[in-house]
Amino acid sequence: MPTSHTSHTSHTPRTAEPLTPTTPDRRRADLTLFMVIAFAVSWGCWAAAMAIGGPAKNGEPSYVPFLLGAFGPLIGALVIRIRRRRRGEPVPPHAVRYRAAALPWALLLMVAAAVAVLVAGVIGHAAGGPAPSWADAKDVMDDMGGPAAFLVGMIVSGPLSEEPGWRGTAYPRMRATMSPLRIALVLGVVWAVWHLPLFFVDGTVQHDLGLFTPSGVLFAAGNVPMAMLVTCAYQRAGVVASIAVHFAVNTTMVLLGVTAPAVQALIIGMQLILVALLLVTGRPADRVTAAAAVRSPLPRAGTPR
Repeated sequence: MPTSHTSHTSHTPRTAEPLTPTTPDRRRADLTLFMVIAFAVSWGCWAAAMAIGGPAKNGEPSYVPFLLGAFGPLIGALVIRIRRRRRGEPVPPHAVRYRAAALPWALLLMVAAAVAVLVAGVIGHAAGGPAPSWADAKDVMDDMGGPAAFLVGMIVSGPLSEEPGWRGTAYPRMRATMSPLRIALVLGVVWAVWHLPLFFVDGTVQHDLGLFTPSGVLFAAGNVPMAMLVTCAYQRAGVVASIAVHFAVNTTMVLLGVTAPAVQALIIGMQLILVALLLVTGRPADRVTAAAAVRSPLPRAGTPR
C-alpha cells in the first residue's frame, strides 16, 4: 500500500464547479444536430446498400451498409451526449434515468407488447387471416443463424440502435416545450419518414411489403402508435423499457410473419388500447424526472442522452 504524509499547509476544500444549465437555443441546436446525424448516417448507408444492389441479407455485399444504417440514431445520441458533457451541462430535466427498481416495469411492458401483437394475430386468423405458424417462425430463426443469433440481431438492429436516440435523446429535449402525446405523434411521423429508404432496399421487410400497397401504408401509419407505446414505456422505466418494448413488438411480428393488412390494422388497434391503459393507470415517471434531476444532477455513465 502506498503511504501518505501530511503537509502542514492548510488547504481549502475544493468544491465541484456547478453544471451549466442547458439554454433553449442549445437544446434546439442539439435536437437539430441529432436529427441531422440520425438521418444522414442511416440514409447514407441505405443509399450505399441500394447502389451495391442485391438482397440485404447476411453474406451479401449490401448487408453491411444496410446493417450500419440502423445505428444512425445511436450515433447521433452519442455525439449529443459528448457535446453535453464537454459543456458541463446536466442531464435534461425530463430524461428518465435508469433505476433498478423500474426493471419489473420493463419486463411487464415487454410481455404486454408481445401479447398485444399475438392477440392481434389470433384475432386475425379467426377472421380468416393466416394462422400463426411455429414452423414458419423456426424457418425465420434458422435463416438468421439459429435462435441465439436471431435474438441478438433483433435486439441490436432496431431497439438498441434506435431507442437511445429517439427516446433517450430526442424525447427529453422535445419535452421542454411539448406534451408527451404531441412528442409521440411527432416522433411517429419522423420515424415513418426515417424508414422510407428501406422500402427500396432489396431483402428488407419494407421492400417485401411495398411502399404503395395497403401493407406498406399500414406499416408507415403503424409507426405512430408504436411511437406512442415506446414513449409510454420510456416514461415508466427509461430507455431500458423502450428497448424492451421495441424488441418485443419487432420480434413477435417477425416470428408471426405479419404482412396481412387486416392483422397490421389489428396490431395498431391493440397497441392503442395498451397505450390508453398505460395513460390512465399509474403515475408516469415523466412527472417526477425534473425533481430527480435536481436531486442528482450528474449523469450516469453509459446512458446516451
